[in-house]
Amino acid sequence: MSNIKSLQQFNNLVGIKFQLYNSLFTSLPFHTIEKTGILVSMLLLACEEGYEQAFSPQQIIDTFFIKQTNYTKDEEKLDLLFRFVQYIERQIVLFDALEDAAFKEVNDMDGAGSLKQLSLSIEEQKKDAALHHKLKDFKVKLVLTAHPTQFYPDNVLGIINDLAKAIAKNNEKHIYSYLQQLGRTPFFNKYKPSPYDEAISLVWYLENVFYEAAGNIISELKASQPNSISANNSIINMGFWPGGDRDGNPFVTTAITVKVANALRAAIIKCYYNDVVKMKRRLTFKNIYTSLAILEEKLYKNIDAPQQTLDFSKDELLQTLDNIKLQLIQQHDSMFVYLIDDLMNKVEIFGLYFASLDIRQESTLHTKVIDSLNNQYQFLPLDYNNRMEADKMQALFSIKPLAVTETIEDAFSKETIESFSAIREIQKSNGEMGCHRYIISMCKTSLNVVEVWALFALAGWDTNNMSVDIVPLFETITDLQNAIEVMKQLYENPYYQKHLQQRGNTQTVMLGFSDGTKDGGYLMANWGIYKAKEQLTALSKQYQIEIVFFDGRGGPPARGGGKTHKFYASLGN
Repeated sequence: MSNIKSLQQFNNLVGIKFQLYNSLFTSLPFHTIEKTGILVSMLLLACEEGYEQAFSPQQIIDTFFIKQTNYTKDEEKLDLLFRFVQYIERQIVLFDALEDAAFKEVNDMDGAGSLKQLSLSIEEQKKDAALHHKLKDFKVKLVLTAHPTQFYPDNVLGIINDLAKAIAKNNEKHIYSYLQQLGRTPFFNKYKPSPYDEAISLVWYLENVFYEAAGNIISELKASQPNSISANNSIINMGFWPGGDRDGNPFVTTAITVKVANALRAAIIKCYYNDVVKMKRRLTFKNIYTSLAILEEKLYKNIDAPQQTLDFSKDELLQTLDNIKLQLIQQHDSMFVYLIDDLMNKVEIFGLYFASLDIRQESTLHTKVIDSLNNQYQFLPLDYNNRMEADKMQALFSIKPLAVTETIEDAFSKETIESFSAIREIQKSNGEMGCHRYIISMCKTSLNVVEVWALFALAGWDTNNMSVDIVPLFETITDLQNAIEVMKQLYENPYYQKHLQQRGNTQTVMLGFSDGTKDGGYLMANWGIYKAKEQLTALSKQYQIEIVFFDGRGGPPARGGGKTHKFYASLGN
């Protein structure tokens, strides 16, 4: 019954309103827009009829132009088809905005899957102690990957956001204005976006979605389950690939990686700054207002501060907020103390980094860089290439930092070493969480992992205090099957054991991603991931290593995404 009611609400709030507001498209500033709208409907009918008659796509289009238009030139036909795309793109944006505006009415915000429902269930089943125990080490890390083609441009996202708010308030004047704006706003770039452009597109989601959502989740959990969340476990963390994913985008450079890290830091400080500005309107009490004004000024000064001039830390921010909270409790009957708590929760989640910038590169390229550097500096034994894998690992664990990296002759090798050095610089300004994972694509052997350790050493890292997790990514079906042997060799290696001890005896392993699905199909890839998890969990327990699985299961089913039954069900009969 509830599903029927939800469907009725959806039809009323989205379906019918879409038909109403879609009629406004006739006044959008397109060339012969009225005719375009009519012809889109005629094309739909032509497609349905042509499909029934088993026409090819080319036949359907040709028939449509003959029956419905007087166009004979290819240029005229292409122009009309392009206008169809423009028209339909903006219809989709309108539909998205209507869905956003109606979300709370269509969905039960306190129903299954909500925090309120969870709290009631915990209370009814008397599972408070079990939940508290679980939350001590439970953590979810959401990783935004570098696929910007799946997202609207920033300017369009802003219109969707404003349009949804106007629709929710039934503000017809603003709705009409935003639809006009939509008609004049291009949906494509005339130039190829850089990796930095891609990163900034995703930062929009961090600022406008995840910042508030993650903060609210933690605040609600702490309110419903007091003392259940420890200060050293924020539960939610964000990961970030654009600007660091060298395997996914060959145009990523060290300069771009650093620039993206700075942008992430600037974005989160700006979010804190905006919250403090809002807080000042409520916390107008003596001394507290002054403390907030000083904090506001310091945050503002550090929004766009270069790495070397940053004079702010996460601990300092938390200490300042904690002092203000104490004054509110002692002197003002805890008035508005929840505002301080909410901001402190966000600071504990996002620090000064917003999202951890992950670095990723393909395994064979690490091998090439080490060979190239060795040819120039000769830091490996002369018979290195003829040695067995275990002996090669031993040699790599014995290497020392390069005395001078500026003299590296091979451009790619120099850029690679600089990228390893950049991670250390990012950690200085954004904190260790700002960039602490190096992912090895197409990892096939334990040597692939040790090669990355060696590159950190060559770049001048202190191998007795290497604050980075080296993450092998086992992608193909064969690699998933071999993962158990690869990790066993690493766990038994005394040098790698020492590295794991530095990292709290924790090893992160990434499984699957899209290549497993391409290699073996959806079912085989997911079975391979399941078996690898099962075996690696047992192996890690044997060696007293805490294993963390990083699943490459995002996106549609073709890329390994989950909930496949829901995907197919959504297609209808």
